[in-house]
Amino acid sequence: MGNVIIGQSGGPTAVINASLAGAIKAAKVNGIEKVYGMRHGIEGFLKDEVILLDDYFQDMNDLSLLKRTPGAFLGSCRFKLPKAKGNEAVYARLFELLEKYDIEYFLYNGGNDSMDTTLQLSQYAAAHGSNVKFMGIPKTIDNDLPVTDHTPGYGSASKYIATTMKEIIRDNESFGDTYPYIAIVEIMGRNAGWLTAASALSKAADCTGPDLIYLPESAFSVADFTTRVKDLCQYKSSIVIAISEGIRTADGTLVCEQSGSRGFTDSFGHKTLSGAGKVLADHLALETGCKTRAIEFSILQRCASHLASRTDVNEAYDCGYKACMAALHGETGKMITIGVPEREPYVVNYDITDVKKIANKEKMFPQEWITNQGTYISEDYLRYARPFVIGDVSPYFSGGVPKHATLSANTNFLRNDKLGYKDE
Repeated sequence: MGNVIIGQSGGPTAVINASLAGAIKAAKVNGIEKVYGMRHGIEGFLKDEVILLDDYFQDMNDLSLLKRTPGAFLGSCRFKLPKAKGNEAVYARLFELLEKYDIEYFLYNGGNDSMDTTLQLSQYAAAHGSNVKFMGIPKTIDNDLPVTDHTPGYGSASKYIATTMKEIIRDNESFGDTYPYIAIVEIMGRNAGWLTAASALSKAADCTGPDLIYLPESAFSVADFTTRVKDLCQYKSSIVIAISEGIRTADGTLVCEQSGSRGFTDSFGHKTLSGAGKVLADHLALETGCKTRAIEFSILQRCASHLASRTDVNEAYDCGYKACMAALHGETGKMITIGVPEREPYVVNYDITDVKKIANKEKMFPQEWITNQGTYISEDYLRYARPFVIGDVSPYFSGGVPKHATLSANTNFLRNDKLGYKDE
């Protein structure tokens, strides 16, 4: 039996390392001699940047800290693996390295583009008689992978968004009725509005929730937006609006581009989106004369492990564990998917899906869940998403702040009594 190698790719999540922990655990309990990690995904692997994870996790108790650590423990990348045709040298290099480390099982944790890497490698292996098994572990806060009901990372990001939105609403209500206070909260979401929809989870008996919610799936009208906010100003002193960073007008123009910002474009052609909230806050200040504020969650929604959902952590761990088990049983070119046969009570099951059905595809937010002429979210979505944010996982504290597993900390540090799992 050969060795296992694991890579992390794309934007990190609060639970991506829980999937890593699950994969490591599955490999070790099944007698895999060596478990390797790629530094910065497939890009680092091409440079032979490989570490032996056994050096960091000799004691399986260390995985408990790893599960509570945000960011990508191994380091991530945004690297587009080229097609094999015309790029044979790249693939020859990759498979040379797989042979060097006696890798038989290759696990890649990521989203749409990462599943394309899994697809390309599994197809090349099949065409060239390689026995290496390639399995995908789902990950993305965007929740836009097809086939799977939802993705690890989305639940914790939703919990952060709903919690912080509720806190913003409470803060914004504090200033009385001298004149309206308007807050525009910008949430990640290039093409799909799943994250912004999670702002509606803040609505409860003690919270009104956002006044308006705008997703990329609906064309954005500045004129209609302005009219609605002016109407709200007639009877509300606190107005909080949630928008996706990727909202566009009917002609396809990104609202954020009206700020003049061009942004950075990665190797996948993905442009960094930022500034839509500021554009709209400045516009409303001129149109209404009210105090306006733009609040951009940015990476906070994907790195807030102190607000991780226990449901999300457990499912991320299970996906890593089951991906490794599937590879050990001979599966390749597949990804673990999550099914939810029942939502009340919440029941999940796991399946294995051909990665060809997932790679380079996006699952949009359902139009039937967008209500009020494109400005709010239906109860159907809330029933869908509420289970994802249930439960919490308390961090281990040291010196009053959360403790994390890092590559600079060896196993002795992780288990050191003085800097142990509980706060002094």
